[in-house]
Amino acid sequence: MQRHELISDTLRSVRASGRVPLVAFLTAGYPRVDRFADDLREVCAHADIVEIGVPFTDPMADGVTIQRSSEAALAAGVSLSWILEQLRDMESRPGTPLLLMSYLNPLLAYGLDRLADDAAAAGVSGFIVPDLPFDESGDFRVSMQGEGLALVQLVTPITPDERLRQVCDASSGFVYAVTVAGITGGATALPEGMHDYLERVRAVSTIPVCAGFGIRSAQQVSAIGEHADGVIVGSALVETMERGESAGAFLDSLRPAS
Repeated sequence: MQRHELISDTLRSVRASGRVPLVAFLTAGYPRVDRFADDLREVCAHADIVEIGVPFTDPMADGVTIQRSSEAALAAGVSLSWILEQLRDMESRPGTPLLLMSYLNPLLAYGLDRLADDAAAAGVSGFIVPDLPFDESGDFRVSMQGEGLALVQLVTPITPDERLRQVCDASSGFVYAVTVAGITGGATALPEGMHDYLERVRAVSTIPVCAGFGIRSAQQVSAIGEHADGVIVGSALVETMERGESAGAFLDSLRPAS
């Protein structure tokens, strides 16, 4: 099985079991560098897919929470190389599919061919690159294909129909449906028209569609889960972890009661 297929198949399997799949984001090395492996294992034990954030100096799509976590991780010495080394050397590496969420510059600086090899060796299943324009994503996608790594593409409520079809066709693992305009973590209520938007994306995608930006409650997870194949939670989880509270308990609290 290709690594990108592991992501899609996991989402479909969880969905078939009657649960809404949770895709959880944590910033690598935050809030404590020395607890990264333990934090990752805990999140993996309570989520279905995990995004590991690669800290960057100018995270343009991120709100204050993830910006804060990124700055702290950088100050503590966290880098793409450090993350891949930690994952490669990790004892009892989780079986949960892992994605690296990174802005483009650190990936280019690392070197795409080397990145594909090292990411695969570290157990990574794919990438999310929020500042990589779709029209310029071909080289990255080709570089990852040799190792079967996913490139998860992002769409928004204002993506035109023809472009939406193109992006969905090019995406692998899942399609990331941004539910609100702007930066991450700021929404408190689900936007009007979200359900129709998600159904529009699902209608043209042959792989699962996961929705995120601003997810904080089981009620939101349940509402989005009726129209998406998975729900992404990021800022709220990072805030939970920086308060020293249990990441696992928080993720469990997002599961709608069956």
